[in-house]
Amino acid sequence: MDKVNQAERIREEILALTARYYACVHDKSSEKFVPGESRVNYAGRCFDEKEMINLVDSSLEFWLTSGRYSREFEERFANMLGVKKCLLVNSGSSANLLAFMSLTAPELGERQIKRGDEVITVAAGFPTTVSPILQYGAVPVFVDIEPDTVNIDPELLEQALSCRTKAVMVAHTLGNPFDLEKVGAFCKKHNLWLVEDNCDALGSRYKGRFTGTFGDFGTSSFYPPHHLTMGEGGAVYTSDPLLAKIALSYRDWGRDCWCQSGVDNTCKCRFTKQFGSLPKGYDHKYVYSHFGYNLKATDMQAAVGCAQLDKLEGFSELRKRNFEFLRSKLAEVPFLKIMARLPESDPAWFGFLMTLSEDAPFSRNELAEFLEKRNIQTRNLFSGNLTRHPCFESLVNERDYRIASSLEHTDAVMNRALWIGVYPGMTMEKLNYMAESILSFCRR
Repeated sequence: MDKVNQAERIREEILALTARYYACVHDKSSEKFVPGESRVNYAGRCFDEKEMINLVDSSLEFWLTSGRYSREFEERFANMLGVKKCLLVNSGSSANLLAFMSLTAPELGERQIKRGDEVITVAAGFPTTVSPILQYGAVPVFVDIEPDTVNIDPELLEQALSCRTKAVMVAHTLGNPFDLEKVGAFCKKHNLWLVEDNCDALGSRYKGRFTGTFGDFGTSSFYPPHHLTMGEGGAVYTSDPLLAKIALSYRDWGRDCWCQSGVDNTCKCRFTKQFGSLPKGYDHKYVYSHFGYNLKATDMQAAVGCAQLDKLEGFSELRKRNFEFLRSKLAEVPFLKIMARLPESDPAWFGFLMTLSEDAPFSRNELAEFLEKRNIQTRNLFSGNLTRHPCFESLVNERDYRIASSLEHTDAVMNRALWIGVYPGMTMEKLNYMAESILSFCRR
């Protein structure tokens, strides 16, 4: 037997053993749930032997960096969402960084975001939606959220506007689409960029269309709690060819060359062009048009993501089912307000958010501690109000950031809200246990 055939036979044996290993070690389907003893996590990895087979298959190739699985994922992910270009990156945080920094490129002319320009956002969310703005030297402008949807209040956008406003960068809170019609109209009216942080909302739809595809950029995270996982990983996507080209450059060290990893001379003029004041014919693979990064993911991560893509629709339906079950059980509970959606939206929920009324005879932390003692994992809504965190103590209001409205509802979430999980790994036993635990606490 020649080496090629021998290697293929060994590979097939390894992958078959991988499937058996999954069944032996990782298959938890037969585990029994014991109320009060079994841990009810807010999220977790949902996978089977297919992810492990892809992962091992990729490791056997030992390409390690971005390769065939990465290209497959980018193409399939873009096709699924209905956008023209997807770029795989190493995290959702990097996706937000890449999307924002791409809008600072000189090629964008008068729409280029420059230091001191303003970007409208909210303080009730995850910090990496805001961090790239501050780190670059632009100015985040914070407006309040709607108390029902816990998303940006579009009625406050006009009062946040100034002559320096260049963009709106905001997330769909816990998978719940914000009012894309009103926010999109505001951005179009004032010629502003819209970046949709879609990290908690992959699979959600607004008027039948996937979130993340309305803005100039959409971003996703593939950290384990999210709708798809690669362990780490993220994506930036757009249908604008210029933005796609700029984002590719910023992702890949800022280089001008667009060759794939391991490929040379895609442009067919590698040693003949003139760039800046470099010598004519300077190697195009080492010409840098931006001050960029290396934000690529590995092919092993992408291999896991390719297997996960086949499951997104099913995952989304389970998230919706789990949310609706909890809502039906808890809708009439005294002192609890459940997060609401817009009529036009169809959320693939990331979590089940509850906000206590001001007259509740118990605090958010008292409820959280009760649930945690019953082995139910809880989470606050991320930063609550980002402007109140220690990282803002070194910033000077108006010069570094601006608060354009009362943050009354943001503070209410910070003080009185928490959420529990609805991820696809939830069983009905776990969901019912969570609901009955909340009911028993609130009614006592």
